[in-house]
Parts: sequence; structure tokens; C-alpha cells
Amino acid sequence: MNRSKIQPFFFPTTVAFVDDSNDFLVNLSLQLDPSLAFRLFQSATEALTMLNSSKLEAIPLVNKLFSLYQGRDEADHGRQVIDISLGMIHRKLHNERRFDQISVVVVDYDMPRMNGVEFCRQIQNPLIRKILLTGKANERIAVEAFNEGLIDRFIRKQEPDAIETLNRAIQEIQPRYFEQMQRMLSDSLSVGSHRFLKDQNFAACFKELIKRFNIVEYYLACAPDGMLMVDATGASYLLIVQSEDQFQATHEIAYDQLAPPELLKILRSGEVVPYFWKTQGIYSPIYQDWRSYLHPATRIEGTEWYAYTVVKEPEGFNLKHVLFYADYLERLDARTLDGA
Repeated sequence: MNRSKIQPFFFPTTVAFVDDSNDFLVNLSLQLDPSLAFRLFQSATEALTMLNSSKLEAIPLVNKLFSLYQGRDEADHGRQVIDISLGMIHRKLHNERRFDQISVVVVDYDMPRMNGVEFCRQIQNPLIRKILLTGKANERIAVEAFNEGLIDRFIRKQEPDAIETLNRAIQEIQPRYFEQMQRMLSDSLSVGSHRFLKDQNFAACFKELIKRFNIVEYYLACAPDGMLMVDATGASYLLIVQSEDQFQATHEIAYDQLAPPELLKILRSGEVVPYFWKTQGIYSPIYQDWRSYLHPATRIEGTEWYAYTVVKEPEGFNLKHVLFYADYLERLDARTLDGA
């Protein structure tokens, strides 16, 4: 994850390995990071057909989020208003095929009928990152392919630490699949209530939270603003983030809704972050047991002051039928054992 900003969403993706040697693929699979989802292809043609298939999310999620706002004033032809459907982001969590997306391809150079460089040239999805495995005799070709932008890395098979280098390279470039995809979305959100996404100090804090809770996927949430975070086994956490102006708005709405004086005093203190999940984060008189909806706040100073809290297993998100990453990896293992 980029330390300077937070991506609006992230989930594990799959790495495709392409090599005409089955023995090499089998040996390689035993040395890969056990938390990595991968597919092995002995046929370059089969792999390329799969990568360019329309069955694989041809339209990235980010593209689906933007549309022309239909409620604009048609009399103002010089003004275009773009609508962003943020609710679609966390619903991606319910897509069982999200982990199937290929983010990185690792391909051997020396293959019959199609070498690795030509293979990379024919991949249609520009978001996929590419690593070329090469022997010493092909190093010049690999350098030329790198300079041309066809590949992101090249690794020499003969090196004694080749597998270690490969695992590290995958870990480093896999997030770029999302960074490139989400650049427009991040820029759009940075002018609204999700300014924390581009705050470097908050991004560093978020990185620590990801590490502390062993998070493998997360999704932007709104009402209240924050991040829905999930670990590999399905344990979920809602990170709620409030800026100073959002704190003020929360208090003012509660005041207008005739909230109890004690609650108004607590909200003014800045020591809690409320999670009124039944009413999209807004206080309502229905919360007679309002104390159970308040969570301790942690304050952090970035380009502005923020307060955040983490709510474990947050109500308001139905994750009962979601396929989580650990289950997905078990399915992949079973598929491999069955020879599928």
C-alpha cells in the first residue's frame, strides 16, 4: 500500500504463472508465499485466452462508479456533474469472483510458438503487471522489453535467490494494479468528506491498523465515512473517521433532533465517535440506549485534525454469505489436488 495515500478499496488478487515446463511450475508452486492466490498455465495460448476473456471483469469497478448526474439543470449546457456511486464499493465484498482477477502475470521467456515478450505484448488489460523470467542469454531482450514498458520486472532463473526475488517482486508490484485503476477515484474523493484518503499522516496510521488487525481487504464506506476492513477469515472491522467539521455537524444534527443534554455534552467533548448505524450515522430519538452506540475516539493530526474509532463486527453490514479469502485459498487448493 502506498504510504502517502489510502486506496478507496483493496482485495487480494490472483497471480498467473506461465511456463511450458510442468516440472518448473510444480516446483515453483511449492515455494510461493502460502497466502498468495495463483494459477499455473503450461500453455501460453490457454493463458492468453483466459486473460483476454470477456468473462474476467472487462470493465473495472472504478469505471462503473462514475456516471453523468441526471438531476442537473439542462439549461446549463456548459456544466457537467459527475455522480459517484460510493455504495457500490463495499458491495464488491459480496462478489465471490473478486479474488479471481489477475493482477500479475509471471511468464517464462523461452516458450514454444510464443516467447514471453510476445505474450506480454498480447495482453489486452493494461492494468495487469508483468514479470518476465529469463535466462542469461535473454537478458538483453528483457532489458529492451522493460525499457519499452512491456514488463515491470525481469528475473533471472539461474540466480540462487530467484524465488525469493520473485516473491518480493510480486508483493511490491501487485498493489499497482489497484493504484492505477483508482487514481481518478482517489482524486475525486479528496475534495469531499473523504479527505483522509490523501492525508499522509492518516495513511501511515491506517497502515498500522491494517497490520494490527491482519486485514487483507478493505472498502470505502460512507454514512458514516470510513473503511470496512476484513481479515482472511472474515472478521470485520469498521474504521469510522471524522474530521473537525464532521464532528461539528454530528453535534448540530443531534441538537436539532433534541438529543439528551448528556449526549450533547459527550459529543462536544470529542472523546467519542458515534456509530448510529440504523440511521446512516445520524442521531435520531430512536436511540434511547444511545450510550451503546458511542465508541472511544483516537485523535490524529494530519493536514487537519481527525478522530477515528474501530468497531469490531459492525452491525449494518450483512456479511453472512460472503466468501472470504481463507475459504477462497482452500477452494484453490482443492481444485489443484483434483487436477482442475
